[in-house]
Amino acid sequence: MFARSALARSANIVTRSMSSTTVGRSQWLKDPSVKYVPFQSVNLPDRTWPDKRITKAPRWASSDLRDGNQALVNPMTIEQKQRVFNLLLKCGFKEIEAGFPSASETEFAWIRGLIEKNHCPDDVWLQVLSPAREELIRRTFEALRDAKNVIFHMYNAAAPVFREQVFGNTQQQTIDLAVKHVKLVRQLVDEAVARGDRTNWQFEYSPEAFSQTEPEFAVELCNAVQEAWFAGKDKSKEAPIIFNLPATVEVATPNNYADQIEYFCRNIKERQHVVVSLHTHNDRGTGVAASELGLMAGADRVEGCLFGNGERTGNVDLVTLAMNMYTQGVSPELDFSNLEECIEVITSCTDIPVHPRAPWAGELVFTAFSGSHQDAIKKGFHYRKKDESRPWSIPYLPVDPADIGMTYEAVIRVNSQSGKGGVAYLVQRALQLDLPKKMQPAFYAVVQSISERTAKEITAEDIEKAFRAAYYVGKDYNGRFNLNDYSFATGQDGKKTFKGSITDNGDKKSIEGDGNGPVSALLNALNSTWDGGKHNLEVKEYSEHAIGAGSDVKAASYVQLVDKTSGRSVWGVGVSTDVTEASLKAVLSAASNAAVASDRRYTEIEDIVIGGRV
Repeated sequence: MFARSALARSANIVTRSMSSTTVGRSQWLKDPSVKYVPFQSVNLPDRTWPDKRITKAPRWASSDLRDGNQALVNPMTIEQKQRVFNLLLKCGFKEIEAGFPSASETEFAWIRGLIEKNHCPDDVWLQVLSPAREELIRRTFEALRDAKNVIFHMYNAAAPVFREQVFGNTQQQTIDLAVKHVKLVRQLVDEAVARGDRTNWQFEYSPEAFSQTEPEFAVELCNAVQEAWFAGKDKSKEAPIIFNLPATVEVATPNNYADQIEYFCRNIKERQHVVVSLHTHNDRGTGVAASELGLMAGADRVEGCLFGNGERTGNVDLVTLAMNMYTQGVSPELDFSNLEECIEVITSCTDIPVHPRAPWAGELVFTAFSGSHQDAIKKGFHYRKKDESRPWSIPYLPVDPADIGMTYEAVIRVNSQSGKGGVAYLVQRALQLDLPKKMQPAFYAVVQSISERTAKEITAEDIEKAFRAAYYVGKDYNGRFNLNDYSFATGQDGKKTFKGSITDNGDKKSIEGDGNGPVSALLNALNSTWDGGKHNLEVKEYSEHAIGAGSDVKAASYVQLVDKTSGRSVWGVGVSTDVTEASLKAVLSAASNAAVASDRRYTEIEDIVIGGRV
């Protein structure tokens, strides 16, 4: 892995260095129209695709092992290809373009291995690619011997930029070249059938660089190919011909590609015997949009790669396309329930990372650092709990992260720019404690202090540890005051008398006090004995809630105390199976915080959290 990464970086540096040497300095044009010509629009005034919606999944074809593989500095090994192939099967792909068998002995051996080792399930179609050249077509057929289901994909360039500059062909010569080699493929298929081969065949043809080809000529070329393929055949007994219409280089806005697709669908002969397939690249950054609009324009099938790996800026990202459908209530008929596994396999086999902001799959997609975003997400989850049968609708989260194997803990992440709502949400997830709104700013100040000191993101584990340390929640977190045992007696005046034992800095003490209830009675006992009566603690806020249900239910109590002597306000938390005990623990938790100066208390908590990271 390291060697490949180093080579990739080295290759990138060399390319950029050569570019700098060649160009010398920037040639940025103030008027680019002197050098570049805008794309030609399609004459389609009655276009219908803008009013259409995507309501069903297309046929999906993965080209990760062909287009995605030939895009790599170091192509995948056979072992890596097998990992990717297995992943594609797990995701539910039924058509997989596995390679270019005439390109090299490695590619040939890879295809043979898939067939000979019976790696292709009976319902999966193995797709292979070949240019319109006789020797390469024959070599490709050799690789396919004894395969179960084959899509033979042939192409030749149709666009004028290739016809004229690369091949020096006219339109008619381009048609003649395609028809000649289609007839060869048909001949080889018929020969295989005649000798008893049990392979099922489909034929796919790509007018390469379709997006740069005159629409009328693309139709004329494909009509000629269709006629040659079905010559003398009963079309009703043949598989439809696949016309793959690639935006080999994305040269226009996606609406123009949609116009090209709709024009093709309207004008190709015998549309019922044709499957229109899309293969968009991402040169302009709109490969996904082009494919979506192409489906609206009438296409039936999409070729692409997981996470958009492909030549240059990549081709269409099938994960994004499928997830876009999923979040509109349309089943993509693919399974990305374990998206993390997809990311791990593809990135480790291609050495190409998924961008942290990539749609759906990026590391930071299901996170919120902003305080207002965190608060909205927290409230959205709370609102949904009232009726989880209602359609999914939560601020900033167009999909439930759990559907694709993500956890809610990853949704809200905290740094120095985050808000109290997100911090409270993570406490709720970790400890089932629903912090009172007035308490949230107090604990948020603790977390923000840690974040500013470390200048790093604060993890959910950090937040849980900080909360336990701040409010002495859990057996490993003890404050100055801890409850040992207690009892209450009710006088004739209705007042409660607290009698109990506490630990004060490790020393066991018996204390007694009166009040209107358990909390005020304990406070009276503390105020009369603590530091000779120098403190005068008073309850400002109190709340409680249940944790869990049934026999496992616990009580959580929250109390805010104000020291009337100093004016300082502190919070405490108590958790117990007994409601009264929980409230008493919350009082002692708050009193323990009151016993330590604020700045020193922050330092103590920071040391616990940061020290735990080492």
